[in-house]
Amino acid sequence: MGTERPRILLLGPPGAGKGTQSENLVSAFDLDHVTTGDALRANKDMETEYGTPREYMDAGELVPDPVVNEIVAAALEDADGYVLDGYPRNLSQAEYLDEITTLDHVLFLDVDREELLRRLTGRRVCPECGKTYHVEFNQPETEGVCDACGSELTQRDDDTEDVVNERLDVYDENTLPVVEYYRDQGELIEIDGNDSPDGVWETIQSTLE
Repeated sequence: MGTERPRILLLGPPGAGKGTQSENLVSAFDLDHVTTGDALRANKDMETEYGTPREYMDAGELVPDPVVNEIVAAALEDADGYVLDGYPRNLSQAEYLDEITTLDHVLFLDVDREELLRRLTGRRVCPECGKTYHVEFNQPETEGVCDACGSELTQRDDDTEDVVNERLDVYDENTLPVVEYYRDQGELIEIDGNDSPDGVWETIQSTLE
């Protein structure tokens, strides 16, 4: 891939493992990890013609596209090679991204819905110390009890099946068109994300080489 650090877009539904694979890419290629949430938090007071992100965040409202676009543009400008994760969330953001940068790789972690449900609804958290477990992939030594502090583990409200299905529906509606957009351009690299995190990482590495 030369000395140039690659500019990588990582797409995939909630629960696909984008966070894990982003970390792998960041350390393997010495990249900046750009996520919408981090970029907004880091630039809360950046002035745009639509106001600052803080005004929307403090009111608990969704930050509108034009503001998100400007914040992401600023973050990418400062990055020498990056993994972009969590943006673009819709078609107009994807078109904007095309105008401001040239991507080297567009990776899509494709995971079956049943598998996503299994991953997302299996998460358990310790209400006392915040440690996270999974009923299949990361079990505590004693079922239902935190290894670290002995408290009883709970399931977050947003990890219940109804809420997870709702999140996946929203993703299908807004972000699947983004996947199609890159597929139509012939830029999409599809990665089978049903495999273990290590297996997925091996696939990504061989794909990028």
